[in-house]
Amino acid sequence: MRYDRTVHLDADFAGTVAAVREALAAQGFGILTEIDVTATLKAKLGHDMEDYLILGACNPPLARRALDADRTVGLLLPCNVVVRTDGERTAVQALDPRVMVTLTGLPALRSVAEEATRRLDAALSALEATG
Repeated sequence: MRYDRTVHLDADFAGTVAAVREALAAQGFGILTEIDVTATLKAKLGHDMEDYLILGACNPPLARRALDADRTVGLLLPCNVVVRTDGERTAVQALDPRVMVTLTGLPALRSVAEEATRRLDAALSALEATG
């Protein structure tokens, strides 16, 4: 089973990060966390790697619905979105929200996952249209 929803853009990393923030915001997602994997691995291990950023995106109404169905689902929240350099292009990857239904087996999460998927897909499509 694929667990990602991915688009590749012919745009630079910094510009893509800004565009991802805008596209997510347009779909009701805020960024709760940000992990600069590149900087962390360099600082902690002296390891060099391509630009790699993890954004923890949250749509509060969807998060509330998911948590109302199952408090433990917080382990799968927020929706992680990765922006990373991939050769000459920039990849934008979102965790497929349907994973939470598959992992939990809870039908009550299906409608939340479907709406989250629609919103993430809309954000990714908007990025593809501009990038």
